Parts: sequence; C-alpha cells; structure tokens
Amino acid sequence: MNHSNFAFKKRNFTLLAIGVVIVVIGFVMMAGGGSNEQAFDPSIFNATRIKVAPLVSLFGFLFMLYAIMYKAKDEPQDTKTEDNLPKKD
Repeated sequence: MNHSNFAFKKRNFTLLAIGVVIVVIGFVMMAGGGSNEQAFDPSIFNATRIKVAPLVSLFGFLFMLYAIMYKAKDEPQDTKTEDNLPKKD
C-alpha cells in the first residue's frame, strides 16, 4: 500500500493526539462536584471552572484544527499521479 497518498502524516496524528489531550484536560478542569439541597458548594463558581477550563478546551480545539491543516514544508510535493503519467503503447 502506498502511504504517500494519505492526507495525514505521522506528525498530523501526533499533533491531533496532543490536541485531544488538551481538550480532555479542559473538560476535567470543568468537572467537579455540584450542590444539592442539603449542601451548597461555592466552588462551582471559581475562576478555574468558569474561565480557565473553557479557554483550555477552546485552545485544544484550535490546536486540533491546526493539526488537521498542518503540512510540513520540507515534504516534497508529488505532482505526478497515475492520470498525468505518459501512456505506454
């Protein structure tokens, strides 16, 4: 199987995995105990859950977008395809 026709390279998958980890970290930061009728937990309103964690998740999603769009500059551009090759008689 010719791996040169794949849209993603190993670097893209690595960057995508890093982005997923960043998003998961952001969601874990947002998680926590809630309040119920017997006890109110004021920590649900702290800055980490309301401001920092969503920004971390947003950064992770943007990083994943970058990982999808990433194309290394040192990779040669292969302009030859089977359709463009000269036909043999």
